[in-house]
Amino acid sequence: MRLLLFGGTFNPIHLGHLLAAEELRDEFGYDLVLFVPAACPPHKTIAEDPGAEARLAMLELGVKDNPAFRVDSCELSRSGLSYTIDTLLGLPDRYDIEGKPGLVIGDDLAPGFATWRSPDLIAQTADIIIARRGGADFHFPFAHTRASNRLMPISSSEIRGRIAEGRSARYLLPDPVLEYIQEKRLYEAR
Repeated sequence: MRLLLFGGTFNPIHLGHLLAAEELRDEFGYDLVLFVPAACPPHKTIAEDPGAEARLAMLELGVKDNPAFRVDSCELSRSGLSYTIDTLLGLPDRYDIEGKPGLVIGDDLAPGFATWRSPDLIAQTADIIIARRGGADFHFPFAHTRASNRLMPISSSEIRGRIAEGRSARYLLPDPVLEYIQEKRLYEAR
């Protein structure tokens, strides 16, 4: 099976994530997109974090209708910081992968890739795909392919802000995710 790794905090998952994953799966011919929620990313804090359990539940609700999408909670199961290389090296133990797995990196994060743990080993272990997110042009000195996915200007921080302000987030994220957020009263101003 050709596998594409799509990591992030998914706080919460939204339609921009899902559209990008589907377009990348289609553009590059992957069989499965594996969504991996980060427990503790080393390069950013998780703003207004409702907790790993809630982020995982929202992610599972968000991808459940697509048989080509699956959630892997391996980073939530490990203690400490979430490093992409650890996740990549563990994939063959859990999945029958054909060739190298793909690894999605947004063009907003790609300029800092050289500071990630073991960037050279990541580039050897995975086929890096740089997805469009509206970032500035940059030089990326590692083997990679640039995706042609469409831009969908939705962000998790925008969704959290709208909810905190009492505004609607409808049509920005899957209905089951929005229902979960409303039921659990996540991201509301306190």
